[in-house]
Amino acid sequence: MISFSPSEEQQMIVTMVKQFANDEMRKIYRECDESGEIPDSVVETAWQLGLVASSMPEECGGFGGEHSAITGALIGEELAWGDLAMAMHILCPALVAYPLLEMGTDAQRKKYLPLLCGEKYKAATSALIEPHFDYDPHSLSTTARADGNDYVLNGDKCLVPLAAEADLLLIYAAADGRSQGFIVEKGAKGLEIGEREENMGIRGLATYGLNLKDCRVPRENRLGGEKAGDFDRILNCSQVGLSAMAIGVARAAFEYSRDYAKERVAFGEPIASRQAIAFMLAEMAIEIDATRLMTWEAAWKLDRKEDVTKEASLVKAYADDMVMMVTDRAVQILGGHGYIREHPVELWLRNGRGFATFDGMAMV
Repeated sequence: MISFSPSEEQQMIVTMVKQFANDEMRKIYRECDESGEIPDSVVETAWQLGLVASSMPEECGGFGGEHSAITGALIGEELAWGDLAMAMHILCPALVAYPLLEMGTDAQRKKYLPLLCGEKYKAATSALIEPHFDYDPHSLSTTARADGNDYVLNGDKCLVPLAAEADLLLIYAAADGRSQGFIVEKGAKGLEIGEREENMGIRGLATYGLNLKDCRVPRENRLGGEKAGDFDRILNCSQVGLSAMAIGVARAAFEYSRDYAKERVAFGEPIASRQAIAFMLAEMAIEIDATRLMTWEAAWKLDRKEDVTKEASLVKAYADDMVMMVTDRAVQILGGHGYIREHPVELWLRNGRGFATFDGMAMV
């Protein structure tokens, strides 16, 4: 049976992350969006909470806790409520750590996981999305060709967070007729990192394009070794993580527009008392809760090692539509004020629009 009540430990984590999001992230999210920079001090403070290291083995420098997709979804929602760009930046090392934890060989885990469990934040990232109109995560244009003791990678990637500063990159490419991950270290020959991308949303998060020109990767750096990792599970974990973050963004927009509607007086009464506004707010709340329940169910099945391809795909599609509907209605409820930077709903609308293209940029 699915339990809809977080455990005592999970509730403590949610309270801790919510307080951090409120006290640290909400104070600077507009500044980060305008400047395109996230202060290192905030990232380091978040890292000290152990949001990634807590689920890593003690022998690798982690805290030895159990890795849970449900806990990851709870964390993702609260951080995205604080700010989506900062949330993705803070959790970026998980894009490498979690696949390594679940699917890496013993040698891969021993070599790389300690780098992601230190006292200081260490950037690591993954590259899945490709700049092609026919991009399909299950049919990638980026290829990995076996050549002696190496794999040779060729292709292009885009929307790769923190690529310029990352010490490790998990790059996905087509090999042997299926998508697989390859661990590429910083400075690898044939790996070219492009200019920072100018995005509509998540402007505080530095993303880059990658170009792979005969980039040679040792055979032992294929995720999972000879068996290769389960790409479908990796994609499912990403879809659930992104759905949780979409809930956080939508919840922020809903709460702000709800409070605004209660305080904004027109024709002698708060606009929240007007049926058109009240119905919009009610539907926004319903859709957020529905998406959260679908996300928790998919995460629960992930923790049980079940095949959740159907559930993860459905909730991701649902969350993409939900976050757009909620953030757009938040702008509508604020009227003309919703379109100006004095209020944050326009920022949440811009961030929400990106979820349909954020494949692989979050992980639980």
